[in-house]
Amino acid sequence: MTRIISGSAGGTVLDVPPKGTRPTSERVRESLFGALDAAGLVDGARVIDLYAGSGALGLEAASRGAASVDLVEHAPQAVSLIRRNAERVAKALASPPPIRAHRATVVGFLRDAAGPYDLVFIDPPYDVSDADLTETLTALAPHLSPDAVVVVERAKRSPGPRWSDAGLEPLRDRSYGDTAMWWGQPFPASQSL
Repeated sequence: MTRIISGSAGGTVLDVPPKGTRPTSERVRESLFGALDAAGLVDGARVIDLYAGSGALGLEAASRGAASVDLVEHAPQAVSLIRRNAERVAKALASPPPIRAHRATVVGFLRDAAGPYDLVFIDPPYDVSDADLTETLTALAPHLSPDAVVVVERAKRSPGPRWSDAGLEPLRDRSYGDTAMWWGQPFPASQSL
């Protein structure tokens, strides 16, 4: 069972696609959001969840006070499920932020994305290549706020993101069992000139 861990919608049960996705475990989400909350990165953030799957990461952010959440997923069945999960979370919130589910490829969505985004979750399928991840990061970079944080989740055995190829820089990384999380950010404005 997947559920929202904390915040105003804490305990809300989320549906997950029966196949084709691997939802972030509750333990990993709890650790991730503990660190994000401690750094003040969720409350009031404009959030985008790429390769959203069930929408659990973006919806967890909505529960914890995000200003807006965009959930991007290409699989039609997953998008329908994300919309249902978003409705459940919104009903549990006194003042729900805008939560939008988009059926699109990640790079296709980013071509026309409004942004800027303050907090980004990227949890691609296992078969997404390093080159495809770099393409995603490169397409994302122009849509980030100056203080944005990008969190990439992949299998621990996968190589880390090629941040500099996308005009970004690494912040930190952590492993949780077989899962690794890499955090990145835009280069400071003075360094990108």
